[in-house]
Amino acid sequence: MQYRHLGKAGVKLSELSLGAWVTYGHQFGLEQAKQIMTAAFDTGVNFFDNAEAYANGQAEDIMGQALKELGWPRKDYLVSTKVFWGGDGPNDRGLSYKHIIEGVNNALKRLQLDYVDLVFAHRPDPETPIEETVFAFNQVIREGKAFYWGTSEWSAAAIMRATDFARRNNLRPPSMEQPQYNLFARQRFEEEYAPLYKELGYGTTTYSPLYTGLLTGKYNDGIPEGSRASLKDFGWMKDRVQDEQKLAITRKLAEVAEDLGITMAQMSLAWILKNPHVSSVITGASNVSQVEENMKAVAIKEKLTSEEMDRIQSIIKDIKE
Repeated sequence: MQYRHLGKAGVKLSELSLGAWVTYGHQFGLEQAKQIMTAAFDTGVNFFDNAEAYANGQAEDIMGQALKELGWPRKDYLVSTKVFWGGDGPNDRGLSYKHIIEGVNNALKRLQLDYVDLVFAHRPDPETPIEETVFAFNQVIREGKAFYWGTSEWSAAAIMRATDFARRNNLRPPSMEQPQYNLFARQRFEEEYAPLYKELGYGTTTYSPLYTGLLTGKYNDGIPEGSRASLKDFGWMKDRVQDEQKLAITRKLAEVAEDLGITMAQMSLAWILKNPHVSSVITGASNVSQVEENMKAVAIKEKLTSEEMDRIQSIIKDIKE
């Protein structure tokens, strides 16, 4: 495993990390979570991503209990949570001062931790002034309940506004973003966010590197039983992986992976790691073998020479995001 700074921050994250979206509380429970987390930790993964919205809080419950039972030294790993969707009440969602403080406190209880290393505004909140949101996350940091705060799927303009307000008021600005980034979703990360890397030194923890599994190639011939797209609560995912244009491109990308002697998943992850603005790629896994396969992408990225990157670019250049 190799490690990268979170943008200009001093803290270092493993290039590949492990997330809890979809899997924890949906596909498996505590015992399998412990096995998967252990497999990742043993390869050098030091960052585990979560959110209050995942499985309505169950993902944090499971991860928290797993961390407690595994007993790893707290200094050896980082945990994140994301705040926005906390429940059905009028103040249980969004980025108000009230919900951010209560959302973080509730996440810490579920995770059984004194603090999270990273906390994200899970989405922008048009109903709450950015100033209120900045003040709230600064309070979380002042209380020692998080070390760094950032955004997820915010526009670059909104991030700049939050940063400007924080600087003018001697507050901690956001320092990281958690966007989708993969072979099928590139425009925001590569173009819209470009000023954030250059002017703010923004870090990134990217999600959905395999486009909810499509970029593994496993949906090339239909939807396998037991896959994420077959889950009854994820009908939107089923529609996503049946996109004929993207399936056709995936089959062409599979030829590149085969020529390189690697899997589609490994190539897709390695392609992301070639971007220097990626701090960590959040991976998902429903079993130990997937973890072991994914982690090989750290070494495999060296196989993606400039010629191979150009070959991949020629295949994906016409994708409409």
